[in-house]
Amino acid sequence: MSHTRIEHDSMGELEVPANALYGAQTQRAVNNFPISGLRMPRAFLRALGLLKAANAEANQALGLLDETRAQAIVAAARAVAEGEYDDHFPIDVFQTGSGTSTNMNANEVIAHLCARAGVEVHPNDHVNMGQSSNDVIPTTLQFSAVLLAHEQLLPALRHLQGVLEEKIAEVGGQVKTGRTHLMDAMPVTFAQELGGWLAQIRSDEQRIRQALADIAGLPLGGTAVGTGINAHPEFAPKAIAILAEWTGLALRQRDNLFEVISAQDVAVSLSGQLKTLAASLMKIANDLRWMNSGPLAGIGEIELPALQPGSSIMPGKVNPVIPEAVAMVAAQVMGNDATIGIAGASGNFQLNVMLPVIAYNLLQSIEILANGSRVLADSAIAGFRVKPEKIEQALSRNPILVTALNPVIGYEKGAAIAKQAYREGRPLLEVALEQTDLDEATLKKLLDPARLAEGGIVGA
Repeated sequence: MSHTRIEHDSMGELEVPANALYGAQTQRAVNNFPISGLRMPRAFLRALGLLKAANAEANQALGLLDETRAQAIVAAARAVAEGEYDDHFPIDVFQTGSGTSTNMNANEVIAHLCARAGVEVHPNDHVNMGQSSNDVIPTTLQFSAVLLAHEQLLPALRHLQGVLEEKIAEVGGQVKTGRTHLMDAMPVTFAQELGGWLAQIRSDEQRIRQALADIAGLPLGGTAVGTGINAHPEFAPKAIAILAEWTGLALRQRDNLFEVISAQDVAVSLSGQLKTLAASLMKIANDLRWMNSGPLAGIGEIELPALQPGSSIMPGKVNPVIPEAVAMVAAQVMGNDATIGIAGASGNFQLNVMLPVIAYNLLQSIEILANGSRVLADSAIAGFRVKPEKIEQALSRNPILVTALNPVIGYEKGAAIAKQAYREGRPLLEVALEQTDLDEATLKKLLDPARLAEGGIVGA
């Protein structure tokens, strides 16, 4: 038996693997782009399948596509959306900048599946009816980002917030040494420190939601250049309404289709907010690493869960592997954002020509941020143990507590006391008793770390 068959397109005939569901245009792209081995993400193919199904439903409703063909397309496209035929989407991410190859890949696979079901369907005339790659691919990019973020990222961020809230309730009352410039500073509570993290994630979620509302304005209906040539004026609104009904997302047609076909500012904007979340997660991950450092020669005020051996040569060593992994996630997302920014600026006249790489990086950022947030919550924050003995030892010797005496003895006198306490390795209270006329009870009141963590002017 032959391992290939002959397919044809407008450029002529071409050999295609005998068992492939795609046709000549897909095979040309496979031949042309042997670049990375990276394929379009599952989230993208899912969204593309749903979009093709919705488009067929809309064309049937408008009387443009007969019911037999329309429903065959819907069934095949939904199977594509479910991931049943991912092996038949072999095209490299680094392909034609419009993503035409991937659009035709979907059209050909769906047409072949219809033929298997006994319905003759043309990939361009029927599956692609009222559409162009130039509006289908950016629509799929935006739709897939909104769908993935609502299903994975936003729930993960809410979960992280819930774990932080639980941890604050558990350990929030513990007072610890604050640090600025990695140097000892005034006391704070764990509730204040972790509350700062919690506020970061809440703000990140709000900013991401705003960006998602923007990117939910889809370019479907613009077809080739934004004018809507060969598309029924009611086609795109109907198809988008069907997608919104199927997914529960607040999708709409963009007011100006030229904007979202010629440019990808909406993707650049969402990526920017994902980068901000990445910065927050890296900050939290690094704080956890510092707080866990040691256990003897570092700060050592918390102990992260021991998850795996930390060294192939040093027995007993345990490392903060979860914060390290999350920090790498953040670095990857920041790199993805740089790629998306460059790609987003690469529109020429009526079309952005880096759509596949924008989609790949944007969806990867959403996915790894979602997974990283959950891992950080469940495997690091939820299970860390506070070490009060180490914390209280550091607090009792913190010369910066003298700041509270400023209103009473003045800055210069306070600086001299702090330097002496640090130089001689003595408790601040002991030196302050010698260098001021304040009694021990007053000094203990003024230098109480719990009171100092409340802020304001302590007073004598």
